[in-house]
Amino acid sequence: MRAVIQNAVGGPEVLFVAEQPDPSPRPGEVLVRVKAAGINPVDGAVRGGFYPLLGEPPFILGWDIAGTVTALGDGVTAFKVGDDVFGMPRFPKQAAAYAELAAAPADEIAAKPVAIDHAHAAALPLAGLTAWQGLVRHGGLQAGQRALIHAGAGGVGHLAVQIAKARGAWVASTASPDKKDYVRSLGADEVIDYTKGDFTGKVSGLDLVLETVGGDHAGESLKVLRDGGVLVSLLNVPDAVKAKAKERNIRIERMSVTPDREGLVELARLVDAGMLAVHVAKAFPLDQAGVAHAFLATRPIGKIVLTV
Repeated sequence: MRAVIQNAVGGPEVLFVAEQPDPSPRPGEVLVRVKAAGINPVDGAVRGGFYPLLGEPPFILGWDIAGTVTALGDGVTAFKVGDDVFGMPRFPKQAAAYAELAAAPADEIAAKPVAIDHAHAAALPLAGLTAWQGLVRHGGLQAGQRALIHAGAGGVGHLAVQIAKARGAWVASTASPDKKDYVRSLGADEVIDYTKGDFTGKVSGLDLVLETVGGDHAGESLKVLRDGGVLVSLLNVPDAVKAKAKERNIRIERMSVTPDREGLVELARLVDAGMLAVHVAKAFPLDQAGVAHAFLATRPIGKIVLTV
């Protein structure tokens, strides 16, 4: 099979296509003919050596896949050859999604949403599961609650805004001036231009904040939460912020996304019900993975995918 590999950490230029041995499904796994692979910020961090999840190169990047089942490992009954599937297998271990074939645990993938193509399905798992697990599993978001989602035009953010609205929440979100209209089109009730000063003066008394940015955002987010609210963060939260949160009975949830078939099924249900749309900013062929990674650095709206 053809796959994107790297022999050293570095910039996008370290990625290249090479022939690799075809994987074989082990017991409990399926072999997927990959039609598209999603690209996420974590991919760039691993590629550059800033987040060494996969150890030293050589390795194959990527976790988001969408494609067709071509073979079944022993004991697999949930799928059959020919099924269209999507998922985020093995994270944070190597899933080798940037390839023509990928072996994946059957309990970490799900049937592809019917309403979208493989490219859009490949853009959904990691960002969608991050949003779903953050809001629902960790945050316990309920109908009628009020939430703030930082970076509402980003890969996680644009899905989180829609998921929160689908659950009946009132949603505020931060965005740059050129992306405010897009975030508003997702259903956000309040869109805050983060370039015009402090977001804490725009909202207050919130039940939940989903923090995706870093820097001082965790500490500032406490100011807009009610006593007893929840701060869900994708990044480490300083001890000083934790101490302030404890004083006000604010629960802090530091989360990392995990493979989640139940979550994938729910994401697919929302997509097919017309309640969730994943935005693909641009699709690149497999042999332009380096160009795709360079484009990711421009912080486009939504997601980027490789088509295989």
